[in-house]
Amino acid sequence: MADSTLVFIVLGLTLAAFVWGRFRYDLVALAALLGSVMLGLVPGDEAFMGFGHPAVITVAAVLVLSRGFERSGVVDVIAEQVLKVGERLFLQLLVLVGTVVVLSGIMNNVGALALLLPVAMRLAREHDASPSLLLMPLAFGSLLGGLTTLIGTPPNIIIASYRGSVTGDSFGMFSFSPVGVVVALAGFAFILLLGWRLVPQRAGKASTEAMFDTAHYLVELRVGEDSKANGMSLRELQQELEETIPVLAVVRDDRRRAGHAFFGNLREGDILLMEAGPEEMKLLEDKAGLRLGKEAEEEELEAEEEEQTPDEEEQAAENEEQTAEGEEGPRARQPADSSKRDSTDKEQDPVRGREKKEKEKEKEDRSGVDTEGLQLVEAVVRNDSMMVNRTVTQLRLHNQFGLHLVAVARDGGRLKQRLHEIRFRPGDVLLLQGGESELAESLATLGCLPLANRNLTLGQPRMLLVSIAIFATAILAMLFDLLPAAVALSTAALASLLVGVLPLREGYQAIDGPVIVLLGAMIPVGEALETSGGAALVAEAMLAWGSGWPVVVTLVVLFLLSMVLSNVVNNAAAALLMAPIAASLATGFDASVDPFLMVVAVSASCAFLTPIGHQSNTLVMGPGGYRFGDYWKLGLPLSLVVLAVAIPMILLVWPL
Repeated sequence: MADSTLVFIVLGLTLAAFVWGRFRYDLVALAALLGSVMLGLVPGDEAFMGFGHPAVITVAAVLVLSRGFERSGVVDVIAEQVLKVGERLFLQLLVLVGTVVVLSGIMNNVGALALLLPVAMRLAREHDASPSLLLMPLAFGSLLGGLTTLIGTPPNIIIASYRGSVTGDSFGMFSFSPVGVVVALAGFAFILLLGWRLVPQRAGKASTEAMFDTAHYLVELRVGEDSKANGMSLRELQQELEETIPVLAVVRDDRRRAGHAFFGNLREGDILLMEAGPEEMKLLEDKAGLRLGKEAEEEELEAEEEEQTPDEEEQAAENEEQTAEGEEGPRARQPADSSKRDSTDKEQDPVRGREKKEKEKEKEDRSGVDTEGLQLVEAVVRNDSMMVNRTVTQLRLHNQFGLHLVAVARDGGRLKQRLHEIRFRPGDVLLLQGGESELAESLATLGCLPLANRNLTLGQPRMLLVSIAIFATAILAMLFDLLPAAVALSTAALASLLVGVLPLREGYQAIDGPVIVLLGAMIPVGEALETSGGAALVAEAMLAWGSGWPVVVTLVVLFLLSMVLSNVVNNAAAALLMAPIAASLATGFDASVDPFLMVVAVSASCAFLTPIGHQSNTLVMGPGGYRFGDYWKLGLPLSLVVLAVAIPMILLVWPL
């Protein structure tokens, strides 16, 4: 069997696995690489050379620098300005989408979205508006902004490196700008003037706030004398229940302790603040003997009434007789006598009167569950999160990270199934509780992006000028050809770690492992597509089909193929696979390779049709309450706008 046929089989199976989504794309890419080695398509001693490719190093460095911007207080500066725009949707979109377009050009576009997503959520909530009207335009704006520079998106880095391998000279930092800026501005104008009207308003006003309004579904449960939970630790209680039902707080002696930090044993009179539905309530009563706080109070009151003193019983009987006599007679004299008696009782037993008032006040205070100070945070699961396809039990959230999972929302609605049964997906919105000092680090380790903070600082404003200066120095070194892009950006990333812009541990966490594995594994496979003659075969078929048409038609077809591919697989993988085909087409037409590569660079970043084509789309799916089919309603016309603007601009700037 010919090598080109084997390459097509491997790529076909790889693409099918990408679309199926059962396995993570980095594992699929690694399997494709190892399969290619075993089939003799990739030499064994060159199998892992892709991990040292300049494109991979550049992507890793950009991710570290982007995290440095997040840590340096950029989000706080932006939020302060954005929140001043008022309640007009047009102005909100103008500022939010415009800002993310600019930021995506100077940092990774997913990082830019991560900065502004919490800001957009706060803006929607402060004005009681639907987040869905802001989040999809924001995500698409991050993709558009990534087109403008070399470091804005991985496809640009891949195409620049591929050009270097073909011509000996890579694209520079701003080689993408003449086309990318015009395309981004056209897309931005379309979203601002017309596109936002095509966004489905799937979620109601302030839907996420309502979805995670803890007072609506938290209950108080009392530990009674005969409760099985009496004497148990919270961990033993969870083991007894065989269920992950978070205890958010333990109230003892009018003092509340956060559940994640309570390590003692429960005792009679303790009140547990818990998230529990009807099924969980029955489980808590049957297995642990816990009762609703209000029910327990009512039982105590009934017991107190049964233990009334003889004097109190006599007083009650006298009151009943007076009621039976009617309004006249003895009843008319009751207020004065009663007042006198009450006064006497208070003088004789002032302690009893005070205790009665305190009990009444305590009962009033417990009429609604107080959630203040629970250190709750909402976070969205990223595509590269270690939580994906795992349960809370497998992750050991409480033991490993000191976090309680309170609730999970998906597709704009809170999931009703039991927490321990939920397998997390990218885009899920989680409500978590934990210590304020550990929350940020735990979320970063888990791969979650905080959406709205409750007593949680999203960023730590420090060394803002230092991080900007380091980044600007790297850009200047690239502009004046003092250093290659990979070396300049890696040096900037190292400097950021050395001066303390972000901790070393967080620097490692910033590197998106699945993306690095994907790139490192697929680069040799993409080269095998070229060396085996597979890319030439595809190019010849396209040339034969379009031999009677102008070259521009072939460019349009190439754009459409790459765009469709980027919406079903990772956009970096789409660029890796389409770059050799583009180069073969250029050779077939005896034309410059630059316009063909630029078409791939732009189209690979046009993942506007599905939530799985790009991480930015996935990140906003849960908070915006979008469905899978919502994206194409704005994404398709936006893709056509990009196509209509990009092809003429590419031919103008990069002639054939």
